[in-house]
Amino acid sequence: MLAALVALTVGGCGSTDKAEHESSPSRQTSKAPSSKAPSPRPSSAQPSVSAADGRDVGACADGNCEIAVSKPVTFRFKGPAGSATLSVTEVGPNKVEYTIKSGNSQSNGGATGPGQSCITVLRSNGGGNSCGGQGDAARPSPQPDAVVIQALTGENGTAILRIVSD
Repeated sequence: MLAALVALTVGGCGSTDKAEHESSPSRQTSKAPSSKAPSPRPSSAQPSVSAADGRDVGACADGNCEIAVSKPVTFRFKGPAGSATLSVTEVGPNKVEYTIKSGNSQSNGGATGPGQSCITVLRSNGGGNSCGGQGDAARPSPQPDAVVIQALTGENGTAILRIVSD
């Protein structure tokens, strides 16, 4: 199935701007347990999601992860031509938009609607995107000399990102 997807891939390459804005993932330290009863969750609390690496963008540094995002975020990961940057620019109910910069290439992807996703395939000489229905929403298979990024919309305003390397 991925071979057919790659065959239908539309190139999303262009030159990158040297000025990049990044935000480092914030790390929280554990607090000692207290004797107080936990306070009720505020109504703005993020809904729980099922992602193998939770919300830890640091888990993506090696080019293999599955994380949940509910707000814009930028992080680096190991790409086929060195370090790559993924910026989630918008996320909301049934919506996700992102930009990936790798070497001198840039790919943009976005999906809107229930059950939608995008797949971006990065290779050392470029990349491409394909967006549409999630089908079975299975984790993409590793591809030789490539990194595959999958972004899935979520009805609760949380998108799932999967990064798969060979």
